[in-house]
Amino acid sequence: MKLYKIKLIFTISILALCSIGCTNLDEESFGSLSPDTYYNTEEEALSSVVGVYQALSSVSSIDRPWRLQEYGTDEFVIPGRASGGWFDQDVIDIVTHTTTPVNADVNRAWYSLFQEIGIANAVLESLQASPNSENLKSLIAETRALRAYGYFFAMDLWGNIPLVTVARIDPNNLPATRPRAEVFEFIESEMLAAIQDLPSITEVDKASYYPRFTKEAIQAAMATMYLNAEVYTGTPRWSDAVSMCNEVINTNAYDLEADVVDNFKSTNEENSIELLSSFSIDPTKNAGNNQFILYTNHSPDKVKYNLPFTPANGFSTFPEALNRYEDQDNRKLLIEYGPQYYLDGVTPLTYPDGTQLDIIPVQDLVSAADNEGYKVLKYTPVGASFAGYNADNDLVLMRYSDILLTKAEALFRDSNTTPSVSLGLVNRVRERSNATPLNSLTIQDIEDERAREFLWEGHRRRDMIRFGTYFTGTWSFKTTTTEAFRGVYPIPEIQRSANPNLDQNPGYDN
Repeated sequence: MKLYKIKLIFTISILALCSIGCTNLDEESFGSLSPDTYYNTEEEALSSVVGVYQALSSVSSIDRPWRLQEYGTDEFVIPGRASGGWFDQDVIDIVTHTTTPVNADVNRAWYSLFQEIGIANAVLESLQASPNSENLKSLIAETRALRAYGYFFAMDLWGNIPLVTVARIDPNNLPATRPRAEVFEFIESEMLAAIQDLPSITEVDKASYYPRFTKEAIQAAMATMYLNAEVYTGTPRWSDAVSMCNEVINTNAYDLEADVVDNFKSTNEENSIELLSSFSIDPTKNAGNNQFILYTNHSPDKVKYNLPFTPANGFSTFPEALNRYEDQDNRKLLIEYGPQYYLDGVTPLTYPDGTQLDIIPVQDLVSAADNEGYKVLKYTPVGASFAGYNADNDLVLMRYSDILLTKAEALFRDSNTTPSVSLGLVNRVRERSNATPLNSLTIQDIEDERAREFLWEGHRRRDMIRFGTYFTGTWSFKTTTTEAFRGVYPIPEIQRSANPNLDQNPGYDN
């Protein structure tokens, strides 16, 4: 049963309210629930937790938190169109690593993530205040994990951020930024505590419990955090990353799907053996949406996929992403490039004037032609149901292949281990997609494999920063090296104007 199909017993008023940095601080409140009236049953409590999941889904949807994880990398771009559509200087500034504190997209992402944190705080306070709180331990743990996940993404994007654990912020005592290492410790402690009270995947009926967090979902999140610990705190945590991966692996509850695209089909979802965490989507019930097809594909795809709308031809990828794949690698089929055909693979896909759609690389970042920009089609429309612009493909947060590649990298970086184990894990992922097995392994091989496997899944910026290529690499429209301070985004100026206690990240002061 999809999580969002649970009937909402009441509406969480906090969904429409301000974030931590809101300019209307005198009016700020993240809701006033009634624990004496609500939460008599787990279903009543779960109806509130659903809202926190929906708020966090912005990290995997087309929203700004996901975009900020992809902008500025060698796999994602939104070019302006010669027709006048899509041009956004804020986007171009991030793509070219020249963003500033007044960037509107950076501010939108900040607002979205801290709104999720505020919602989680309000729900958590109400759950803990409920007379039935002893019977709600797993839901309290679930909400703590959701809040910690929101903080993880905020820490990843901005580094030093405020830490708030109350639903109502005192306008006379606004939160100050905390060091990134301190935020890391808070997230770690919250996730470890949540794991204690969350059920294991081995203890629940997977199909009916999906897609709620289990112990393993949060252990997987911690594996990612430990993999990046040296970036976040200055201290590597390779062995801890391996330990968290092993906790997931040793359940024997997960495996790789036969084909990568199976993870993104609307017809699989709760039946997936690979998904560790995802967000349930049901647009017919106003429960989230998946608009990747709308934002990505070309107008002729309306006919090709029998869509109820005309795609807007925005999101695109670079040749660098395409060229990583061998021709026989099945993952290459997820990128649309060159002459396009109907699903039969024979009939040319044409514009109304009869011209075949031939997708070429982006030539002009500001004024691209309609056919410029390769397309990524992970959330396949084949088999999906639509409500308006919205598909019902669930949004993927983390997959088992990430566990395998995280363990491979952590072991490889740990000088006390042998490369053969890492090589076997990487080849297991490669062989699933019919890529040629590697005979040896380098750190560059691991980065490249992660780029192939997790294209447009919100990993690339974080990975490039960890491997250093975000700073040293060059690719389409990014022709120079990048200053180290741009490993985090600037704190939005509008947030600092509202809250003078927020310090700007170094390098963005001028």
